[in-house]
Amino acid sequence: MQIVFTDKERIIFEKIAKAADELQLPCYLIGGFVRDKIIGRATKDADIVCMGDGIELAHKVAESFHPKPAVAYFKTFGTAQIKTEDLEVEFVGARKESYNYNSRKPDVEPGSIEDDQNRRDFTINTLAISLNKKDFGELIDPFNGMDAIEKKIIQTPLAPLQTFSDDPLRMMRAVRFATQLHFTIAAETLQAITDNAERIKIVSQERITDELNKIMLSGKPSVGWDLLFKTGLLQIIFPQMVELYGAEYVDGKGHKDNFYHTLQVIDNISVNTNDLWLRWAALLHDIGKPATKKFEEGHGWTFHGHEVVGARMVPKIFTKLKLPLNDKMKLVQKLVMLHLRPISLTKENITDSAIRRLLFDAGEDIDNLMMLCNADITSKNPNKVKRYMQNFELVHKRLQEVEENDKIRNWQPPVTGEMIMEKFGLQPGKPVGLIKDAIREAILDGIIPNDFDAAYNFMLQKAAELNLQAVE
Repeated sequence: MQIVFTDKERIIFEKIAKAADELQLPCYLIGGFVRDKIIGRATKDADIVCMGDGIELAHKVAESFHPKPAVAYFKTFGTAQIKTEDLEVEFVGARKESYNYNSRKPDVEPGSIEDDQNRRDFTINTLAISLNKKDFGELIDPFNGMDAIEKKIIQTPLAPLQTFSDDPLRMMRAVRFATQLHFTIAAETLQAITDNAERIKIVSQERITDELNKIMLSGKPSVGWDLLFKTGLLQIIFPQMVELYGAEYVDGKGHKDNFYHTLQVIDNISVNTNDLWLRWAALLHDIGKPATKKFEEGHGWTFHGHEVVGARMVPKIFTKLKLPLNDKMKLVQKLVMLHLRPISLTKENITDSAIRRLLFDAGEDIDNLMMLCNADITSKNPNKVKRYMQNFELVHKRLQEVEENDKIRNWQPPVTGEMIMEKFGLQPGKPVGLIKDAIREAILDGIIPNDFDAAYNFMLQKAAELNLQAVE
């Protein structure tokens, strides 16, 4: 089979082929680039394997470009990289590997193209294309990777138990590829993941989380999370998620399975956003439910305060998963804390004050919050979903109306602490805070409009109540 390159790709690969020929190093394009070309998936990363020194080949190839690109190389690993406008190309010498049971770092020695294909994780990633003069562009497929692509199957080239024992991260990669590519993991391969699940403990958290994020950014993340759960990997890498699983019944009253509800929410929000952190907020929105679950006689199951408990759990989960402890984490925490607020407004007479307070608390993240709340509407009863959606739209409309009138979303105090201190000759302290808080509450409650004159007059009134005298 001949793989069709774009004109720019062909120029780059012909330069590589020419340099390799001059160095008398047989070389091949291998792995993900070949797979994605066949699938029709966009890719800009190309891996080159040569029978010799990959760093030497990279430098030789760089000489054929004008201007000459920089060569990033790592002698310890024998790898080099060149970035062009159209491709990032990595070079490495072909190798064969052997593993120690207690480490996923292999012992490496030079090998043939066959050795290099043998060591790869899945048959779809063993595909290689010759860049040699005699058979340039020819596909080399010793493990029937083409057949696996046609059948949409993830399977290992060698015995799966050995493949996953050697490098347990491959179990996460199997789940990730199945999720990204909409492939099915072969039965024997899936069983081997289940049998080897404990081996994931030797993999660094950073590598595990990198795979989790790729699963999260796929078209339908629930596929990956469900596979992680069913193989037993999730119980090891993220046990708090597993605690959401299942429905308990007392006196014939049960609650929904919060694990599968959560997966539905992730898929729902993923239809509307590619933002990784909004997807994490969807994943964690109900994470506090197991800790707050309680059966109340005559009422049924409750999860009172699960949004507060869940928000407190977010920093600990981010720390454990080595996710960034920055504004992204604070966004997720904020959305978890507020995710019940818009829905709760559908269950009462919506006052402007309640709307203002939601706008104030959510601030710039109100649209993200509403997107999460919309995704959180799941039910097998279409009439119930329709009713919830209608109520939700009512809240959305009121938010727009109140914001248009009161400008709370980007709220800045019309009277600042500096103004208060200057007016009354005060230093920073409790009286300044009391006046500022009183102005804010008066605006949110609709007692005064959100403008300077009203806030200034209210400041004078509160100052008089505190026996403060203006400085003339």
